[in-house]
This record gives sequence, C-alpha cells and structure tokens, in this order.
Amino acid sequence: MAKPKSGAKKPTPAAKAGAKPTAKKDNAARLDLIRNASKKVATAATKVVKAVAEGAKGKVAAAKKAVAEKVEKAPAAAKKAAAKAAPPAPATPPAKAGKAAAKAAPVAPAGKKAAGKAGGKAPSAVPAGPPVEKPRPRATKLPPVGEPLTKREMEQLLTAGEGRGVMGEGSLKGRLILSGEMPHLVVVGRDKRELTFLLQGPDQEVLPAYVDHKVSVSGLIKKTTNHSGVVEVRKYSAKKPEVEEVAPPPSDSEPKLRYLSPGEVSMAVAAGMGAGIKGFASIRGNLEMMGEDFVLVVSNGGTRQQVSFAIEGKAAVKSLRKHVGQTLQVTGVVDKTSGWGGRITAETVEPRPSEARSVSRDEMELVHIEGEVPTSVDVKLNHGLTVRLQEQPGATWAIEPTLAKRVGLREANFEPGAAGGPATREFFFTPRNPGNFEVEFFLAKAFTPGVVERSFKINVTVKP
Repeated sequence: MAKPKSGAKKPTPAAKAGAKPTAKKDNAARLDLIRNASKKVATAATKVVKAVAEGAKGKVAAAKKAVAEKVEKAPAAAKKAAAKAAPPAPATPPAKAGKAAAKAAPVAPAGKKAAGKAGGKAPSAVPAGPPVEKPRPRATKLPPVGEPLTKREMEQLLTAGEGRGVMGEGSLKGRLILSGEMPHLVVVGRDKRELTFLLQGPDQEVLPAYVDHKVSVSGLIKKTTNHSGVVEVRKYSAKKPEVEEVAPPPSDSEPKLRYLSPGEVSMAVAAGMGAGIKGFASIRGNLEMMGEDFVLVVSNGGTRQQVSFAIEGKAAVKSLRKHVGQTLQVTGVVDKTSGWGGRITAETVEPRPSEARSVSRDEMELVHIEGEVPTSVDVKLNHGLTVRLQEQPGATWAIEPTLAKRVGLREANFEPGAAGGPATREFFFTPRNPGNFEVEFFLAKAFTPGVVERSFKINVTVKP
C-alpha cells in the first residue's frame, strides 16, 4: 500500500471541525460576562466615591457591601477566564477598582470630619454668615526704622497744602481726638493751620484713653495727603490737659487805667441811661452838700431826673466846703451805679467860673413862697416866682421835668445853712404862658428819685 505524500493534508475529523466555532462562542460569552462585571464594578466604585465625597458614612458602607455582593455573584468561569485570557478591550478588574476607590477615598476626610462635627449629616446648603467688616487701618507690627526727617522735610510735613508723600522718622506733638473710633493727633502746623495724623501701631488700642490730652509721639511719619497722614507710633507720652486759670478779680486801681470815651461820658451824665459805666473821666457840675457828703450835680438839677455823683477821696474832699454852690471840674474814676448817678473817686478838683444867669431878676415883680405851704398865688406873665424849701440829709426837693418846662423853671439853687444849719433849695420860675398850673414838689432821695418821702402842691395862676 502506497504511503501518502508528505504535503497532503490530513483529514480533519468532524468533531474537531466543530470544536473551533464552539470555543469562539464560549470566549465571546466569557468576554461579555467580564465586560458586564467590569461595568457593574466601575458603577459601584463611582457610587462609593460620590458617597465618600458627600461625607455620608452609611452610604459608603452600603455601596461597599453592594460591590462585594456583585463581585461574589459573578460566575466562577468569568473569574477564571479573566485570570487566563487577556481581554481585548481595557477593563478595570475588581481588584483595581477597589484600589481606585481606596485612592479616591482620601479626598473626603475633611468632609467626614465636617460631617461628624455637624452631627453626622452633610449640609445641603452653606448658610450665609455675618457681613464681613471692612478691615480697619490697624497695624499690630511696626515697620522697620526709616531715614530720619530732615529740617526741610519737617517744614513740608507741618505745612498745610503741601508735603504729600513726605516720609521718615520723627516726632509730633498735638491734641489727641477720636475720629471713627480711631485715635488721631491734631497738630498745629505752620500758619496756625491744623493737620490730622492717624496713630497706628501696637499702642493703637491704648491711645483712646488719652482723648483731649496733650500727646507727643515718635515713629515713622507718612504724610498721605496735603492735610493729613499716618504715624507708626514707636513711643508716646501723654499729659493731662491744663486747667484754665481763673483771672484774679480786678483791683480798685485797674479802672483808672481805662479812659471813658466821649460817648460814654455823655451817657454817664445823661438821665436814665448808662448804668454800669465805670472808668476814668472828667465831668463838670455844681457842687452841693447832702448832710456831710459832697455831691456833684451834673444835669437836670431840681427835677426828678437829676443826675448827681457823690464825691469820694480824702485828698480832694478836704477843701471842697468853700466851693459849695460853685461849678467844679472833677477828674477821677466814675462809677454810675444807676440811671440817676453814682459816685466818683476824685483825684483832681478844679473850680470853674459859674455860668451867667440866663434871666436877670432886676426890674421883675417877684412872688415869694417860704416853706411847705399849700397855697394859691397869682403871677404876672414874664415875671418871677420863687419857692424856698428846707432840705434833709440824703434827700432833695424836685418837681416833674415836664411841669418844669411848662411853668418856666430857670434855677434850682442850693444854699448851705448858716453856722451848720439846715440847707435850703430855691426854685425860681419865670412863667411864659398864661393859665392855671398845679405845681407839685417832691422830697425824694438824691440817687433814687422814684423814692418819695412827702410832697405838697401850690396853685399858680399866670395872668397876662
């Protein structure tokens, strides 16, 4: 029997011929199982990572349990095939998925701690906190020591309106104030203009205790604007504000140094005005006596608007008795206590010639009344009427000013008593208008004519 040639193909049995397709189908089924298992493992691993990131311990444990169950349920054939055959497509095996989950797990420790502090539950939304305050210009650390300020830079620093940007080590003195709860130093610079410097540094919280104190600071000075700046305080000293000194009361000699103006002198001698005027001046009037006191009548003599001053001063009073009834010029300190007079401290007294009488009594028919006698008299027009009344110490006789003009009062002469007797006052009238007039005389105090002790009336009939 002949041997077959070596190149001839051997017949393949039928069993062998059908084995290849069956093996291919088995491999494909295995690959599908591996892919499905890998997808399930990857999905489970993703859930684990998400659960860990959210910080939920229960979800992480449940996800891990699900992964373990799904891995256990995978058929043993698929596990063996995955171990022997290399998969055509890259897939993450369960072991690698576990390692990836372990690597991803450390991302969540902060979340776990936060969840533990918050009670084991992850907050769904972050609550809005309190509004953030703007940072205050507060420095707790001092900057390094800079260059000291030169004389020129110090002048620019203390000049309002210039010197912006000047910086260096120096010292300032001023008054401490609070502006916006921050300590500021108010410095009086050149031209008496104020500059404001914010005080910073570790002592910033202590300095407000020295408000309105005189404070001296030294450190790094920066002039940020033309009118203000900042001081990094290295050293400071504070001094209590000085108590205002009370001026001593003026002595009696001080008013002599103040001369009254002409307007003030006019007010001093006018009736009903100028009360409170005090100063050095010269005034003129007629000298009279009121008991043992000398009085200078300066205006409206004999009426209830008479202005008179009591004369004081030993040097001037000694030789006044011989000038009673005459006109005097008195120089000294005038003190008008009311609208009707006061006192004058005389330094010099000079007699002046008496003014000539405006009306001559010669060739004039006179009607005379002596004492406080209520009566009626007839007087011819343009002729005279005299009334003589006895005065008392501290008081003087007077009539109303309007009536004095109506009846024609010309003189109210003071006559001292003979040999120390009581003084008298003579009223001289020259009526210019015909008619009947009721003339009332008042015995009133010299410096307060509103106070009247007694009065009496006379009826005067003026005939043409």
